[in-house]
Amino acid sequence: MNVFQTFRDLVVETLGALAAAGSLPAGLDLARVAVEPPRDPAHGDVSTNAALVLAKNAGQKPRAIAELLAARLGAHPDVAEAAVAGPGFVNLRLRDPFWQAQVPAIVAAGTGYGASTIGRGIAVNIEYVSANPTGPMHVGHGRGAVVGDALAALLAKTGFRVTREYYINDAGAQVDVLARSAHLRYLEALGEEIGAIPDGLYPGDYLKDVGRALARRDGDRWRGRPEAEWLAPVRDAAIAAMMALIREDLAALGIHHDVFTSERALHAAGAIDEAVALLESRGHIYVGVLEPPKGRVPDDWEPRPQTLFRATAFGDDVDRPLRKSDASWTYFAADIAYHRDKFRRGCPVMIDVWGADHKGYVKRMEAAVAAVTERAATLDVRICNLVHLLDKGEPVKMSKRAGTFVTLREVVDEVGKGVVRFMMLTRSNEAALDFDLAKVVEQSKDNPVFYVQYAHARAASVRRNAAEAFAGAALDDSTLASADVTHLTVAEELALVRLLAAWPRVVETAATAHEPHRVAYYLAEVAAGFHGLWNKGNETESLRFIVASDRALSLARLALVRATQIVIASGLAVMGVDPVEELR
Repeated sequence: MNVFQTFRDLVVETLGALAAAGSLPAGLDLARVAVEPPRDPAHGDVSTNAALVLAKNAGQKPRAIAELLAARLGAHPDVAEAAVAGPGFVNLRLRDPFWQAQVPAIVAAGTGYGASTIGRGIAVNIEYVSANPTGPMHVGHGRGAVVGDALAALLAKTGFRVTREYYINDAGAQVDVLARSAHLRYLEALGEEIGAIPDGLYPGDYLKDVGRALARRDGDRWRGRPEAEWLAPVRDAAIAAMMALIREDLAALGIHHDVFTSERALHAAGAIDEAVALLESRGHIYVGVLEPPKGRVPDDWEPRPQTLFRATAFGDDVDRPLRKSDASWTYFAADIAYHRDKFRRGCPVMIDVWGADHKGYVKRMEAAVAAVTERAATLDVRICNLVHLLDKGEPVKMSKRAGTFVTLREVVDEVGKGVVRFMMLTRSNEAALDFDLAKVVEQSKDNPVFYVQYAHARAASVRRNAAEAFAGAALDDSTLASADVTHLTVAEELALVRLLAAWPRVVETAATAHEPHRVAYYLAEVAAGFHGLWNKGNETESLRFIVASDRALSLARLALVRATQIVIASGLAVMGVDPVEELR
């Protein structure tokens, strides 16, 4: 149950009753009526802006409406106090039995607690990672991978029909460079001395395996032959090998895509010609001359007629070229066709997760999606800022495997999948992230991964201790869901319950905002509340979770412990992190 949605329903029902009584006009638009936590928890448990957003259309002062609303809401059996605050907010303080009842509800729901139907089965395509198939992924790719995967999990939990997609950029000049690099390693595998890797080629050791595989498969077929003969077959083999490597690296991070779409396949199918022709038929394509770039004009700049997409008609700053000087399609033209393809596959909502170097590309793609779908689809681009990889505060930059950067797989192997996934969500995707290999495995409260996992492990430890203290007693979820929770009267216990009851709202708001890092923030709050309660028990024996002389009280507190454990596990599941039962 989403507590805030429940009370919004109550506010809407009460507004209807006031309209029926003639205190408010009938037919008011209630779409902007919201029920949220007050900014200051001291003001109550829930707050509504109803009087403020309805006053103008109702022709009444906000506080007058608020007084009417507070009088009716204050009579509800779950409401202890209803007060008008500020210009017309109505703050409600809820009775303890309401909060106590949330505990068995959470235990009964299990890790499915927090699930929602706000998505109404709407199809959403989330494209993330989409690293060029030219080598293993680096840590920056890992951040986009985790953000995209956690967002997909959030949207699925809220009732959207989610497709996880990877776009293979296998049609550009970079894959020709890959082919030349692989061919060099192929010659090396045949016993030739290749010397230093030339500038402009990929130097990583990961291509040695590709070269050896080519040598085993083709022998010396491509030795001494002109590039025109071997470029395509070597390129195909190298791309296949790199995609296999990328899939393995993603699997090590617990990430699996539903769909892999090839840029080369779009070219081959004529999808780009078709998309451009469609835009042209709608008057969105023309031949023109662009103004020179702002700032310093490149030496090779020359004004020339180009095939342009009228991006400014859809909110972009300038119109965008679709053909290069050699008449081949630009990357942008291919991207238009690709997003049209997503829409034609039945996804009206598209989310792309990109690296920081693509920030300047956002407006043109938003314009393209609006044009090619006649505004029937939406595109939200999530930009993931840089990850600074450190070890004890010192930058880490080199890798034997990749040659120029530390690979994602090396980091996963070093600290573990769960640590990587959690840490990638400890900041908003738009903020830069420091990832310190030493600090992320520290067992201290300053390490959010440890702090949250420790709360889950502590809850598991309490349950094991309870099984010993009450040997033979039933302590399963069914039993705990029927515990007499009226024994939960300590202020810190009820504060933790309020926090646990906020999980459904956190899920919905994080999904709606496309911000999975909110889950990590929330879990840190839950962990702090639970650890605080544990510490209270260490200080005062009567506040311990297990009071051997009072089984009824212990069962109520064990139900709260189990509810905490469930909510943490539910949040970690969204993040793709396995909860631990013990920490060593």
